[in-house]
Amino acid sequence: MTNPASLTADPLFVVTVPAGPRASVDSVFSQLATQLMQRDGTIVALFIYGDVAAREQTTRIMRRYLGSIDWPVLWVEGRSCNGALLAGVQAFAVHDTEVERVLVKGRVVGTMYADRDCRHCLMAGLGPDDAAAGRDLQAQQTFENLREAFEHCDFEFADIARTWFYNEKLLDWYDTFNRVRTAYYSERPFRSGAVPASTGVEARNPMGAALALAAWAVQPLDGKARVTDVASPLQCTALQYGSSFSRAMEIASGGVRRLLVSGTASIAPEGHSLWLGDIERQVDTTMEVVKAILTSRRMQWADVTRATAYFKYPLDAAALEKWQERHDLALPAVYVHCDICRDDLLFEIELDACAPASRQP
Repeated sequence: MTNPASLTADPLFVVTVPAGPRASVDSVFSQLATQLMQRDGTIVALFIYGDVAAREQTTRIMRRYLGSIDWPVLWVEGRSCNGALLAGVQAFAVHDTEVERVLVKGRVVGTMYADRDCRHCLMAGLGPDDAAAGRDLQAQQTFENLREAFEHCDFEFADIARTWFYNEKLLDWYDTFNRVRTAYYSERPFRSGAVPASTGVEARNPMGAALALAAWAVQPLDGKARVTDVASPLQCTALQYGSSFSRAMEIASGGVRRLLVSGTASIAPEGHSLWLGDIERQVDTTMEVVKAILTSRRMQWADVTRATAYFKYPLDAAALEKWQERHDLALPAVYVHCDICRDDLLFEIELDACAPASRQP
């Protein structure tokens, strides 16, 4: 792997390719390949949101444009909001940096890379050993598999800064999942001193398992990097209502501050859902909450590098489009149709933002 001392800047970038109403799978991967080539990028991890039934067809097309698939893939359904086979793809990639793949049982499940201040590892597509087991056991197995995968490449579970959980039939067992997650975390303190940022929404996966996940771990070198939790100025901590995740985490490394905002929805400071049945007000409130987090770290919408918007009803995606038009924005976002963690929530958004380390909050 590249000597971190030889690196001068954060090498990570994200390519987001949403699928328009008439976009073919070919066009999505053609755009992805072009953008990666223009930036001389190597994929670290690929998130694919789309119809699980189209996986074989999509994989063939992906190979046609990107060659051999030697990176971890998180595939979740997450359907599109416009009838296309894919909602879109997000490629975490690096340039001018060596990568090292993480293989577990002959399968690529992660990628390591380094900047000048720390080592990073992104895992994607992990799940349980037994997809026929009870959901609580599958969740436990998934956490164990994640821990073992990180330890396999000399990371620790304590290094995790960000997680993504995609749970099939989430609303049927979200409380159970939270109990398993909280119990697992309580036995393993995190290096940052806070539980990771996270997303937890409903989605099927190709394994037919109760859940699939991705995770990002950060290992500082010589104490130069900093990983800290970021509170939401307009919301209480999620721990207050039994969900073990931080509202956001910030990674200061490689000359930049990278803000990872958890899945955020229309939730009051006291923890209850707001604006029931009103998608436009839920979008307005959610985006106000996210903006407050960005502002607290001296960031703005122009600093956003990646976003995923989740909608309970596909037609509601128009509400976010209208919001962006009113604010003269075009976020790099994929729109996904799925259930959110509460039945009364119609919209959730996660995003990442990046600013120079010199721009201190």
